[in-house]
Amino acid sequence: MPIIVNLDVMLAKRKMSVTELSERVGITMANLSILKNGKAKAIRFSTLEAICKALDCQPGDILEYRSDEGESNP
Repeated sequence: MPIIVNLDVMLAKRKMSVTELSERVGITMANLSILKNGKAKAIRFSTLEAICKALDCQPGDILEYRSDEGESNP
C-alpha cells in the first residue's frame, strides 16, 4: 500500500503512549492499533484532526505517500 502511516513515529517524538492518545482522541485502542499498523482502509477527517491536535502535528507528519516501484497502473 503506497500510503504509510507514521503514527508510531509521532507518538515516539511526543513521548506519548497509544493508551494516552486513545483517551485524548476518544478512539478505541483497537482502532488506533489498526491505524498504527497500516491496516486501516480509511480515516475520518475528524479523527485525523483529533490526532493532529493531540500530537500537535500536521496530517503530513502522520501520513506519507510512497509509490509502488515496478507496479503498473491498471
